[in-house]
Amino acid sequence: MKQLWGKELLALLMKSASVIAIAAAVSTMTVSAQAATMTEALVQNYAIAMKAAANNQNINQVARLVSDEALISLSRKGKSTSLDKEAYLKLLQNSWGNTSNYRYDINVDNIVISGGQAKANVTTYESWVKDGQKVSFVTTSRVTLALSTDDAILLRAVSQVTIN
Repeated sequence: MKQLWGKELLALLMKSASVIAIAAAVSTMTVSAQAATMTEALVQNYAIAMKAAANNQNINQVARLVSDEALISLSRKGKSTSLDKEAYLKLLQNSWGNTSNYRYDINVDNIVISGGQAKANVTTYESWVKDGQKVSFVTTSRVTLALSTDDAILLRAVSQVTIN
């Protein structure tokens, strides 16, 4: 076996130290990714962020709060429809564009957490003025939120819409 001295030994040690540091960093990142779980605080943060985005009619922020794989089922008076993320965002934009004085509020309860997901009851209250008439919607939903980069995003919603 060849003996290493001076610069050769130092170079080998530096290379070994770099490999160990990289392995340790990858190991730490893996543990961090595996340790991430959904929390009730993340669910409440989702509600706060959605309220702000909707009231500001910020479609880009709403889009960040909805999974690309989202499926939103809406029912009203026995009729149902399902929307993917694109259709949901288009519906919001059309609604905002054809009304004034839009207001949105959200309430979340009955949160059940399992790993990287949470199921919750969500009630939203929306109102606006269209053609001089005030319109109010109440939507009750059972939603599934998923963990995405340490934030909760909407994955599924089964909703019942009521017009007041």
